[in-house]
Amino acid sequence: MKNKLPLLIGAIVVIAGLVFFMGGGDKTAKKSGDSSQPIVIPTHNWSSQIVMAYVIGGIFESMGNNVSYVNADSQAVYESIRIGDVTISHEVWESAFGKSFTTALDKGGLLDWGDHEARTLEDMGYPNWVADKGLCPGLPDWTALKNPDCAKNFVTPDSGGKGRMLEGPQTWHGDLIPQRVDALGLGDLWMVKFAGSADALWAELAAAEKEGRGTIIFNWTPNFTDGAGFTFIDFPPYTAGCRPEDGGDGKCGSPDGYLKKAVHEDFPKTHPGAAAAFKKMSFTTSHIGAMAALVDIDKMTHEDAAKKWLADNESVWKPFTK
Repeated sequence: MKNKLPLLIGAIVVIAGLVFFMGGGDKTAKKSGDSSQPIVIPTHNWSSQIVMAYVIGGIFESMGNNVSYVNADSQAVYESIRIGDVTISHEVWESAFGKSFTTALDKGGLLDWGDHEARTLEDMGYPNWVADKGLCPGLPDWTALKNPDCAKNFVTPDSGGKGRMLEGPQTWHGDLIPQRVDALGLGDLWMVKFAGSADALWAELAAAEKEGRGTIIFNWTPNFTDGAGFTFIDFPPYTAGCRPEDGGDGKCGSPDGYLKKAVHEDFPKTHPGAAAAFKKMSFTTSHIGAMAALVDIDKMTHEDAAKKWLADNESVWKPFTK
């Protein structure tokens, strides 16, 4: 018996090693049933989207999943998800990306994974101090922009003597806003310049306030500006088909829109635990605005902002994982 004991112990060690090798060592993945392959989350070029990417990645990691991040074009990302290069999209804005999303959805391979509680609006507007200073009486009614005395308060060195509206990057909406300005008969008084990034929009807000001049910029809600005081211009109401790309004359504003989530069709199979949690995820306007504010006001990095938001809001996100 003495001589057989080492052999018995050795056999037990070998068997234990085989159990570990066959999957027992990956306890978190085995518990959730999720693949050890990374969930690929895209990042774009505005703060709330990037912070939320790391927030959602942090939630997935807390469930034992692996996550990777990839910078992706905000229009082309839905095709990337459809073909499996990217796993999810967590901020599908109806006005800016609805058409690209629907096009990919119709091809197959992409799943609509539901809406956030937050509703969206993406359009031109102004910080509330513009109205307080009386720089364009009649706002937010768009017809106030027809007044030359209004337009002159928004002239900048690069605007050729016209009032300037600062749009977001042209990749977001193409020529939507310049077309609207012309369609509404504002082209003689106003011009549209495209910003290079979301950060350029916030830099313009700060510069205009410091210089005491008027500014009209592209903005959206949910955003950190919800708390800072920002008003959207009341353009003629949006109706289906009113935009030039849909055959309309362009004399309309933007829709009150959805903020959707999308996933690759295999995600519920490869990562059932994470997919179920993502399906439940629903952030409010205040949640998303707070995520953006940590970067755009508090000047935190996107990663640190996500860590802080997760630490401060466990009661919000932990129920998604159950």
